[in-house]
Formats: sequence, C-alpha cells, structure tokens
Amino acid sequence: MKAAFYTLGCKVNQYETQLMAEALEQAGYEIVDCAQTADVYIVNSCTVTAASNQKTRQSLRAFKRKHPESIMVLAGCMSQAYPEEAAQLEEADIIIGNTEHKQLAALIEAFCKENRRTVAVEAHARDEAFESGIIHSFGSKTRAEVKIEDGCNRYCAYCAIPYARGFVRSKPLSDIAREVTALADAGYKEVVLVGINLSAYNAGGKDIADAVHTTAGVAGIERVRLGSLEPDHITDDMIARLAGEAKFCAQFHISLQSGCDNTLKAMNRHYTAADYAALCAALREKFAECSITTDIMVGFPGESEADFEASYRFAESIGFEKMHVFPYSVRAGTKAATMPGQVPKAVKTARAAKMLALENEMRLKHFQSQNGKTLPVLFETEKGGYCYGHTKNYLPVKVKSARKLSGEILPVTITGNDEEYCIGTIEE
Repeated sequence: MKAAFYTLGCKVNQYETQLMAEALEQAGYEIVDCAQTADVYIVNSCTVTAASNQKTRQSLRAFKRKHPESIMVLAGCMSQAYPEEAAQLEEADIIIGNTEHKQLAALIEAFCKENRRTVAVEAHARDEAFESGIIHSFGSKTRAEVKIEDGCNRYCAYCAIPYARGFVRSKPLSDIAREVTALADAGYKEVVLVGINLSAYNAGGKDIADAVHTTAGVAGIERVRLGSLEPDHITDDMIARLAGEAKFCAQFHISLQSGCDNTLKAMNRHYTAADYAALCAALREKFAECSITTDIMVGFPGESEADFEASYRFAESIGFEKMHVFPYSVRAGTKAATMPGQVPKAVKTARAAKMLALENEMRLKHFQSQNGKTLPVLFETEKGGYCYGHTKNYLPVKVKSARKLSGEILPVTITGNDEEYCIGTIEE
C-alpha cells in the first residue's frame, strides 16, 4: 500500500510526520508525495490559530474529493485539542491525536478489514512519558529536526497548545545521542533540536545546553541549532555553556508576543519587556554574530492603540533580524476567548501591516549589514540556476552555480541582496 502525508504547523509536527512515515515503512508501506495517488492520506494537523483549523478541514476535504476511494487519516493537534470538532469531519476515516502515533499502522489495518470509522484520541496524562522511538532520515532535507521536548505547562491566555500537547516531558540524552548518530550516519551535517516549549527541556536535571553538547559530540554533525525558545527559561549559565560549543549556531528564535508590559501580563506571559531586552543584550554580548528572531502578536484582547505603539517601538529598539507577525486568533476554551475588549478584525489587520512593514525594514537592514562578509553556508536547494542555503546564524543566501551544492557547507562572500535573500559568490 502507498501512504502520503500532508503536514501543517511547526517543526515538531514535521518530526512526528517523519516518525509516523518510518513506522509505516517498517509495516510495509511505500511513502509517496501527497501530490501522487495513494491508498492512505494522513493530514497531520495544527491548531495554533483558527486559520490552522480551517486549513486542516480544507486539506482533508480536498484529498477526499480527489481520492474518494482512499483512506483518510486526521492526526495531530487539532484532533487532540478539539476531538469533538474533529469527529464531525466526515471525510476522516481514522482520527488520532498526539498520543497514538505508534498505533497508526494497526488502525489502518483494522479499517481495511472492518471498514469502520475509528476515533482514537486519548487524553494526555500528567505522568505521561516522552514518546519513544527515533527517526533515521528527514526525507530530502539537508538538515534534520529532532524532537527532544513535548508539552507545555504555561497556559498562556491565548494558547490551545497545552491542551493539544499535554505536560512537559523530555527525551533522555542517551536517546538524543542514539538518534543523532543515526542521522549523522545517513549523511546529515546539521541538526535542529525542537520542542513545544523547548526551553523547558529537563531530562534528569539536564537542560538544553546539555542537549546541545550531546548532539555536538556526535561524529559527522557540524552544526547544531535550537528551535523556538521562551525567554524566561534562558539563564546566564546556559548562555555561557552554549557559547562554549563550537558547533552551536547562534540563531535564537525567542518568542516575544508583545513588547508592552500591559499586554504581556494579560497574556499570562512570565517576563517583562525589560527582561526580554536584557536577554537580547546578554546574547549579543556573548555571540558577536548572533541573530535574534521572534513572534509578535497584534490585537490581543484589550490591546489599546497606546499598547500597540509600545510594542511597535520595543520591537524597533531590539532590531530583530526577522519577525513572525500575526493577529490574535480566538481559540475556544482559552481564557482570552472570553476576555472583554476584543479588537476588531480591521484594526488587527492594520496593526499587523504596520508591524510587518517594520519587519521588512529591519530584515533588509540586516541583509545590507552582511555585505563583504565571508560566511559558511549550508546549501539546501537549487532552482533557476541558483543554489540556496543558510549561514550558521540562519541568514538566507543564494549563489549562482552550475552544479548542485545541496548538503555542502562552503564559504560565501556576500555581495548584495534582494528582498528575500543575501546574494553571494563562493570562495573556491
């Protein structure tokens, strides 16, 4: 049988898709691209915003319309956080959450025998163990993502993810070493350690700096980077130990959400704008070439025009290399969904546009500051006579090349930029 995956959402979802794909391969399935005809289509869903749920529904229905005889599986965060809503999607023959990945092959087999719809979504338990199992590949990608943490205990006022992911749990260092060794043996040179609340990683008293050290110690791995981080978990000791890792990529995606203290408090975030600014200063002091990127939400309930302007000015003062800007989205079951002062859609749209204009200005300024520098680039893709890749601090770079460079790390001198990439030449 042939199976195809369609993945929405974060790097953790991408990792779990690979975990499920390898499990199906071991069960005798052939994994094909979702644009091809398959016997089974698995939509691995996201629920971080209302738009994510909508994309999940649209994707599932599109696959069913195009392949009415194929088995449709809905997996992931939407079905875990909103099982009743997921169960109403008649296009799904099998519905699982985030605790049933290993049951997928058996559930498909049972459906083939019985032709009976299955909804198997088990609630997270407080003492739930970290999901065991390792991946040996990350498809055609040149960097591999490794999930080392799952769950979140924070319950920010706007967020449904704790309901989708459960409580914090972490992968032991020994399992990280085993998985990264398998990936290095497969030829991967760069590993990204990811999690739902990655900064909360704690396996037997070991933190993310220990996880980086373990990963960097695997022969064949040349780069180690971290996924999205929460600011209030990053300590001075952790920063110092990360700075001592030669293979560590000093790219920090640290979620801000708002630069206004009033809004941060209403969101149930556990830091102030001043705390965040101090962390950025500490990172830039330790890592001369580091990049700091972030997420910023606009239009949170109760956010006044003055609050938004404070957030805007704060983002401008930090000088982020990149920002992911998005309007607040109501998530059923969260505290913010019933808060007074819901901001009109038109206002949220206008604020997002203004913040995005600032993001574009800061990003281009960062690109221009790289002119003349020679930086190592891991190349990943080729298109239209260009090869594309990233530096250690995740600067996107493209070069003209007559040959394929994917998987190679080469020195590139930056000579200019367009709106999306720095442009360079390879130093032979």
